Amino acid sequence: MTSKLPPQHAAQNLLYTRQPNFVFGFHGCDLLVQQKVINGHAPLLPSENSYDWLGHGIYFWESNPKRALEFAQMLTEHPERGSGHIKQPAVIGAIIDLGHCLNLMESSSLSILKFIYHLLADECVAVGEQLPDNISPNPSSDDLIMRKLDCAVIQRLHRFLNENGDLLYHTVRGLFFEGKELYPHAGFREQNHIQICVCNPNCIKGYFLPRGQDTEYPIP
Repeated sequence: MTSKLPPQHAAQNLLYTRQPNFVFGFHGCDLLVQQKVINGHAPLLPSENSYDWLGHGIYFWESNPKRALEFAQMLTEHPERGSGHIKQPAVIGAIIDLGHCLNLMESSSLSILKFIYHLLADECVAVGEQLPDNISPNPSSDDLIMRKLDCAVIQRLHRFLNENGDLLYHTVRGLFFEGKELYPHAGFREQNHIQICVCNPNCIKGYFLPRGQDTEYPIP
């Protein structure tokens, strides 16, 4: 078993992974959680489910408060999909420095993740275990919302870097195609979105309450 990333991965890994800008992220939660976090009385806690899409961390919808609210509303009806029951859906805005980012919308990050998948697959064979899988709990849907395989691969990458003293990722960022076709034969779906998983909470530079537009002025 290799102990280092192959050179072609390691070189790319550091050169362009630093994201230069802050992004706005939005987290769906219960109103009481929103108030505690905004007032500085409690932090947002990381999600550590075996099916988390981008591994373990604090999750945000990038530039998408509407989806964050819809997700919180969904959890009021399906509390088993979250870490706690939501009675009053609410949204927290966050200013996030992506830092050293596993950006799964660029080639080198995808190549690294593929390398780690094969490493994990070999390890499972060696100990006689079966790889987890990504599945849809709804037979009528092809949305793979239970992503145990992806979570296992990303978590194995974090462990791999930690074991070898390599630079750890601060955040993980992924684009997801979800929901029904936007129109017949469309290449877009109704719930397409970008998710951010914050592994290092110091990447969160501040929280805020999302506000509405002042219609007397244009948006700059």
